[in-house]
Amino acid sequence: MTQTTPTALFWSPQLLQYDFGDYHPMHPSRLDATWRMIREFGLDSRPGVAVQVPEAAQDSELGLAHTAEYIRAVRAVSDDPGKEIAECGLGTEDTPGYAGIHEASARLAGGTLQAAQALLDGSAVRAVNFSGGMHHAFADRASGFCVYNDCAVGIHRLLEGGVSRVLYLDVDGHHGDGTQSIFWDDPRVMTISLHETGAALFPGTGFATELGGEQAEGTAVNIALPPMSDDAQWLRAYFAVVPQLIEQFRPEAIVSQHGCDSHFRDQLTHLRVSVDAQREIMMDVARQADRWCEGRWIATGGGGYDCYDAVPRSWTHLVAVATGDPIGLARPVPEAWREHIREAYGTDPHPSMGDDVDLWWRSWEVGFDPDDPTDRVVMATRRAVFPLWGLDPWYD
Repeated sequence: MTQTTPTALFWSPQLLQYDFGDYHPMHPSRLDATWRMIREFGLDSRPGVAVQVPEAAQDSELGLAHTAEYIRAVRAVSDDPGKEIAECGLGTEDTPGYAGIHEASARLAGGTLQAAQALLDGSAVRAVNFSGGMHHAFADRASGFCVYNDCAVGIHRLLEGGVSRVLYLDVDGHHGDGTQSIFWDDPRVMTISLHETGAALFPGTGFATELGGEQAEGTAVNIALPPMSDDAQWLRAYFAVVPQLIEQFRPEAIVSQHGCDSHFRDQLTHLRVSVDAQREIMMDVARQADRWCEGRWIATGGGGYDCYDAVPRSWTHLVAVATGDPIGLARPVPEAWREHIREAYGTDPHPSMGDDVDLWWRSWEVGFDPDDPTDRVVMATRRAVFPLWGLDPWYD
């Protein structure tokens, strides 16, 4: 181990009850596959790691981010799964109702809420709730497989507990629209989302011109990359925007969403990103948390629909990074885990923890190329946001 970092890791088999059905892409087996891999690597028993059972958040706690009317609507669908409340996004094809949906969704939120409390009371410096990251849920409606926005609930708990500035970083393949909406007018929270452009992908939002409300302009940041963006484009865009804004914002805690549906094997985006690149961003988030936040970092999961390969590898890397000792990309995937996946799901996962790619990207310092679509996207974001933070969009 390179260091011992007090880390709260949230898991319970009850999390598998967040289940929209066998044919829904967000299948709970992806969480089970991830937890099995985490245990095979012994990450749950590392020094300083405490595994906690997430409890279902109470209505008053969910009310930190959601309206009372919406919580009542979720409860109504939970009691009567055949009910459709379209104005609340419930009972739809994306977010169908089922018996117990309230409690199952509240438990996901409870994990991130408890993570925030652990940071506040000092029992943990870092926390991982890979079952969370429900970033499409708005204050008053469900959307995109997400019922309660656990990230928003956790951020509100941090603010309530005295944290002055929270960075929310979202690297899911889809725009973090719900979380951005909830904090649109709050200058204490900077939301940064790196995603495939909404011109080509759900939810159709997340453009550089979305900057935040009148009293919070510049605290909503969006980097909307072209379809088919690969590692080099993904990482160039991240490092051309995110570290610079973090330095200006100076957060006291970071809450990140690591949806891994940007992976090239995932069917729900058009992106071409590897596990290797996803891990690179995780490692930078850890560095930023150590530099600006005395290590305080809550990491969540999110999207990810290559359930038995990309998802468990990516989120196992997330736990390893958060607990202070990253797993090497060339390291073999545990054979016992691979055999379980073969037998249980009839698929043969990749044999190593990386995707055998040459991870490289062009630093922004080498200059802006107006003929490069990625550079045009990056410059659009820098032009829109950087001057609001006293930065030069061309050089800083």
